[in-house]
Amino acid sequence: MSLFVEGLHNHLVGPFTFDVPAGGCLAVTGASGTGKTLLLRMIADLDPHEGRVTFAGIDRATLPAPAWRRLTALIPARSGWWADTIGEHFAPEHEVEKHALAADLLLPGSLFDRPIEEASTGERQRLALIRALLAEPRLLLLDEPTASLDPVSTEAVESMIARRRASGTTVVWITHDAAQASRVGDLALRMLPGGVLAA
Repeated sequence: MSLFVEGLHNHLVGPFTFDVPAGGCLAVTGASGTGKTLLLRMIADLDPHEGRVTFAGIDRATLPAPAWRRLTALIPARSGWWADTIGEHFAPEHEVEKHALAADLLLPGSLFDRPIEEASTGERQRLALIRALLAEPRLLLLDEPTASLDPVSTEAVESMIARRRASGTTVVWITHDAAQASRVGDLALRMLPGGVLAA
């Protein structure tokens, strides 16, 4: 399921035009404040914008918002948590799957029984990824998903996303790490000041 973005912009950034093939990964680097997160939020249809986004041959403008949300998952740098314990953020029917994903991401199963306040930033990043993956999205929008992780945990996340890509999931991955962009991206672009993408 390929992603095609054409003339996507708002008053702060863009226009952006690019395509990512099914199972491909576009890695975007650049300094803080250049507009990388805004790009993801516009693709996710969370911020006002103009331009066209097509995924799997479907123009996003023709889909109701809930249908687009089922196809797409934005994992922000800081995810929201609304309940007291970690486990309350996961549906009971995903009990087996969440523990399998946690093990793959080097998280102990007992973590789900703990208060969310006790989870480190790195644990929360991986938990947010698990929460998103349980919905089986076909387009992943990742905003620095390994920014707070050690090298071993980073490798676990990269391996998990690679497996999802092998099954056809398409990815746009924001990172400050040029080496990571080279590892994970089929195409790596840099966000320049003023919100312009360049090779």
